Amino acid sequence: MENQNKVTEFVFMGLWENKQMELLLFLLFLLCYLAILMGNFIILRMIIRSHLIEQPMYYFLCHLSLMDLCYTSTVVPRLIRDLGAARKNISYNNCMTQLFTAHLLAGVEIFILVSMALDWYVAIVKPLHYMVIMNRRRCNLLIFMAWGVGFWHSVALLLLVLNLPFGGPNQIDHYICDVKPLLKLVCRDIRVVNILVISNAGMVVVAVFLVLVASYILILYNLTTHSSVGRRKALSTCSSHVMVVILFFVPCIYIYVLPAGSENKDKEISVFYTVIAPLLNLLIYTLRNMEMRNAMWKVWSKMAHTKFR
Repeated sequence: MENQNKVTEFVFMGLWENKQMELLLFLLFLLCYLAILMGNFIILRMIIRSHLIEQPMYYFLCHLSLMDLCYTSTVVPRLIRDLGAARKNISYNNCMTQLFTAHLLAGVEIFILVSMALDWYVAIVKPLHYMVIMNRRRCNLLIFMAWGVGFWHSVALLLLVLNLPFGGPNQIDHYICDVKPLLKLVCRDIRVVNILVISNAGMVVVAVFLVLVASYILILYNLTTHSSVGRRKALSTCSSHVMVVILFFVPCIYIYVLPAGSENKDKEISVFYTVIAPLLNLLIYTLRNMEMRNAMWKVWSKMAHTKFR
């Protein structure tokens, strides 16, 4: 690898070159990150300390919250630091580490969303067999599979990038180390590599998104047999999941289906799934969810009672 690569560090070009805009973004992203940290810690605490952890949907939500927490902590702290720094540099090894970690966590999150869709499909289509099908052992297996698929995806992508020669410019037109901006710096023809990246990331995201859309169509079709009260409750919860999926998948599809080198707004669009989607997830899964609000109230009431006892 050393005989191929003359580059020992990369320099991020960042989101905007306007210093006043970067200062404003520094404050905005700092507040967003603190809200994501606090909100996800509260969700994890509420679910773990209440009866909701026994339900598959909240078990998956707990893992989704953990992934949001870890993923944003992989990307946003460096983004915040670079917005306030004169030189936005990162070493080659740290860049590869960020690339691997971000894609690992994003891959796990994608398949947790698939598990949540499966949970809802079974709950609506096969309600009498729900507890048998979605038992804790099967839920654990789905989480294990999510980590396995995420690991396979990120390792394949990392090995692909590690074998590429970086010998020329080292300025990344982005704020994170991602595969597409890195491909623009490679000192050889990247047409074959582009196809491999689109197959590994773009087509997988599209396929998973289509599977999720198909599952929602089946869920909506089967809701016609339910009572109006049950239908409203199911639609409320299902609509929350649909919003989360759209916020995460649509920007990913836009970014990873197009080949590297094409003129697009990758770094601006990526803000949606690195910062905005994790922040909105908190609002979608708490403010729109009666059970979560009740659980939070009970835990806070119990803590207040213990404190002032």
